[in-house]
Amino acid sequence: MDKKNALRAGALAAGTTLMMLLMSSPASALTRDDGDDPGPGLSVIETLGLFVVAPIVLYLVIHGLVMIGDKSHKQKDPTSSNIRTKSADKADAKA
Repeated sequence: MDKKNALRAGALAAGTTLMMLLMSSPASALTRDDGDDPGPGLSVIETLGLFVVAPIVLYLVIHGLVMIGDKSHKQKDPTSSNIRTKSADKADAKA
């Protein structure tokens, strides 16, 4: 029964992928549409800045804000810090 379900899932995935490829062919057309007025292209520096540097900077800013927010709300639980185990008591007694 598992083999039958796997074949069905594979056929569905293959069919979906094929339909997506067939439907996306107009997206890679070389002819321009009526009213299409593309602007000037991006340079290599602009492309790297927009698609590499900007996401990294945004990630670091968000990460920093989350870390600051997490540290400011950290609360210590007074009950868990007072618990001692037997091995810790023995270590204290030997020292």
